[in-house]
Amino acid sequence: MVEPVVSSPPVVLLTGTTASGKTGVSLTLAELLGAEIVSLDSMLVYRGMDIGTAKPTREEQVRIRHHLIDILDPTEGMNLKRYVEFADAAVADIRSRGRRVLLVGGTALYLHGFLYGVFDGPSADPEFRSRLREEAQGLGPADLHTRLAGIDPVAARRIHPNDYKRIERALEVFALTGRPISEQQAQWQGAFRYPNRLFVLTHPRATMDARIDGRVDRMMAEGLLHEVETLRARGGLGQQAKDALGYRELNRHLDGELTLMAATTEIKTKTRRFARKQLTWFRSMATAKLIERGEESDEAVARSINQQLTESPGPCLGSRDW
Repeated sequence: MVEPVVSSPPVVLLTGTTASGKTGVSLTLAELLGAEIVSLDSMLVYRGMDIGTAKPTREEQVRIRHHLIDILDPTEGMNLKRYVEFADAAVADIRSRGRRVLLVGGTALYLHGFLYGVFDGPSADPEFRSRLREEAQGLGPADLHTRLAGIDPVAARRIHPNDYKRIERALEVFALTGRPISEQQAQWQGAFRYPNRLFVLTHPRATMDARIDGRVDRMMAEGLLHEVETLRARGGLGQQAKDALGYRELNRHLDGELTLMAATTEIKTKTRRFARKQLTWFRSMATAKLIERGEESDEAVARSINQQLTESPGPCLGSRDW
């Protein structure tokens, strides 16, 4: 378990649903704060996965220094513990140069790990996971979620019925230890590791759905299919990268399982569903400041957040078990 980190001034975290405009807001906010950005996204770590992850452009990365982008090949794996170690090192580096820290991204698990630390559970059991995946193919994640509810109702309430990876881990921990994962996680659900201020960007649902559809169309127009073809030619994607939204569906298209139109439609549908799940996660966080966006510009949103930080600069020191 990573030791708690106490520091001042507080780190600022900017998260939100897919297509909520985090990148645009973060660039201006970082300039206002005198901050560097640490990515809070599980897929931006991969080199070559640029279009489908909406990775900040080279120009944007020159404008504001970014960390934890393009640090792994797509065949490599990344887990929560490794991410938190990378993030802690980035925070220390930024602060050593007298800069503020702004974390930006929408991966809720990484956000949780950064704030609270990493649960020191048993190592993964490949044999158990293989058997469970075979069951999942026949039963589906929802049935496995029902099984989890029978042995660990607390964890089941936290985990979405379609979140296979977290269901798998909860069932695995119970199988290996005989104790519910929710009970064992009590060891790391304490105070925040970093004093922080957390802001969540979102849009009304209809606007959010339209923005997602538009973004997928732009990605396809910008060459997402070619990007996937190039990655396959260079050696393919590891299991984690292959599961990324957009890449998974276009790999199925290239394997002859889906037409291009069907793959594009599936990307939109699954991304809209994922955004709604993100919003559920973020709304459960008691210390988060939700910002439902209207027609205001990214710069205006950034200035509003900066004003809130200026008027109330104190860190959030509480916690929330979510």
